[in-house]
Amino acid sequence: MMLPRLQLLRELLSEDGSIWVTIDDNEGHYLKVLMDEVFGRGNFVSTIIWGNFYGRSGTAAISPAHNYIHCYSPSGDRWKHVRGLLPRSEESASKYKNPDNNPRGFWRLGPIFAAEERHEGLMYTITTPSGRKVAPPKGSHWRMLEADFWKMYADDRISFGASGDNIPAVKLFLNEVQAGVVPRSIWSHGEAGHTQDAKREVMALFPGDTPFGTPKPEKLIAQIVQIATNPNDLVLDSFLGSGTTAAVAHKMGRRWIGIEMGEHAATHCLPRLQKVIDGEQGGISKPVNWQGGGSFRFMALGAPIFDEYGRIHPDVRFATLAAFIWQQETGAAWNASAVQPGTPYLGTHYQLDSYLRSPDMRESPISFTKKPLFACYLLFNGILGDKRPASGNVLTREVLDALLALHAQTPEPAAPLLVFGEACRLGPARLEQAKVTFRHIPYDVKAR
Repeated sequence: MMLPRLQLLRELLSEDGSIWVTIDDNEGHYLKVLMDEVFGRGNFVSTIIWGNFYGRSGTAAISPAHNYIHCYSPSGDRWKHVRGLLPRSEESASKYKNPDNNPRGFWRLGPIFAAEERHEGLMYTITTPSGRKVAPPKGSHWRMLEADFWKMYADDRISFGASGDNIPAVKLFLNEVQAGVVPRSIWSHGEAGHTQDAKREVMALFPGDTPFGTPKPEKLIAQIVQIATNPNDLVLDSFLGSGTTAAVAHKMGRRWIGIEMGEHAATHCLPRLQKVIDGEQGGISKPVNWQGGGSFRFMALGAPIFDEYGRIHPDVRFATLAAFIWQQETGAAWNASAVQPGTPYLGTHYQLDSYLRSPDMRESPISFTKKPLFACYLLFNGILGDKRPASGNVLTREVLDALLALHAQTPEPAAPLLVFGEACRLGPARLEQAKVTFRHIPYDVKAR
């Protein structure tokens, strides 16, 4: 089940996006190998250990206490330059003090030695204010050249302790460090919640209802969303479950898509997300100051395009296949109301080019031109009024003449034609002369 879904999700990821999959240790290692195959080992980011269970099981040989979260990104190691930081905790901030009333504010001590002995000017000896001689410990070196050391000391960025006799250390000022902290690969209960939290959250939303077997706490999803996205980014959960990912993404100002095949898409996800819109105060609502608002659309899938043999499903009608082909070819939704009904013409696809209108940028600095790429036509389900294989659904000389006559009435009559049909009776020379590219149904329909 997982391989085809992971392959589809890979195609949906943006270049700086990331995918996060939670799993227990029964299948965690096998999934890691599978994701290496699909996403590439070079695109592996980390496996996070999430402490999802804080109790102890008396029936287990070793009580399970964690899940894995595998994270991959198409950017590979470069993803670290776009991933978000986690908020600095009160415990982390409390390490910064200002005992000497430094005008730069709160600071803490940082290391001044680095591993390995290096002799490019990094193995010198310094004298502390008390007269003590200090050199790098065996197997280490100073992190800066001697001249830079004394510049930092003059700038009050080196501490020898109150007595002036301590081994020196670097002052790290709170207002100069990163606004947040780099995520670690172990997430504790307090940091990311646990399954008992998740069950309580679901039971609070649906009193008296049986909670889901493996819900995720909102704190866990919030941590992932904080690291992986920025406000207004798009979050996809293709196994929505109880709706936690959509709820958290909405509260954190992200756009989202949730997919769920079970009946609880309507019985649980829909009412839960409506409660989010109404401003429910469970989960992460108070920490993110969620007050409600926004909207979403609840949609059901239509009939499948293909049957189990890869043929066009017999229940599919012209408009359904037309919308599918247009979206696959253009990446946009098909606007059936913008074209004349009852014809094979689906529309003309444009490439949008921008240019500067005036060098001084004072009047309408950016203008756009539309370049027609192709006009799309679909021969299917007797759209031309003739369902015989040799006519309406097949590109013959007569059908091509009808298409060209129709094409002459479109907004871009000089645009090349992209024609989908069951078969083509014309040779390459005639197609080239008419500027026609033919695509066979169903074999040339994308995402089969």
